[in-house]
Amino acid sequence: MIPMYKIGVVGEKDAAVAFLSLGMTVKGVDTPEEAQRAIDEMAREGYGLIFVTETIAKEIDETIERYKNNFLPAIILIPGVNGSLGIGLQKIKNNVEKAVGVDILSKKEG
Repeated sequence: MIPMYKIGVVGEKDAAVAFLSLGMTVKGVDTPEEAQRAIDEMAREGYGLIFVTETIAKEIDETIERYKNNFLPAIILIPGVNGSLGIGLQKIKNNVEKAVGVDILSKKEG
C-alpha cells in the first residue's frame, strides 16, 4: 500500500487561506518565527509536501535550506498575494540544472 502524505501550506494568511478548499492544512503566519515553527511542526508530523509562499520563504532561507536535502518533506515555493518574486522558479531551475548538468528550462535564442 502506498502511504498517503499530508500536504501543508505556510504563508501570509491572505494567500494561504485559498488552499483550505483543497483540503490542505493551512498555517497563516505573520512573522518568520511563526513560519519556521509551522514548517518544523509539519515536518515532525510527517507531511510529505509543504508549499511556502515566496514572501515568507525569503525571510526563512535557513529553514528552507535545512530541508533541501531531505526526501520528505518536499518544500515547494509558490507565489504570495503580491505575485511571484521568481525565487521558486530559480530554485527549480537550479535543481534541474544540477540533476541534468545543463539549464534546459531557460528560453534561449538559437
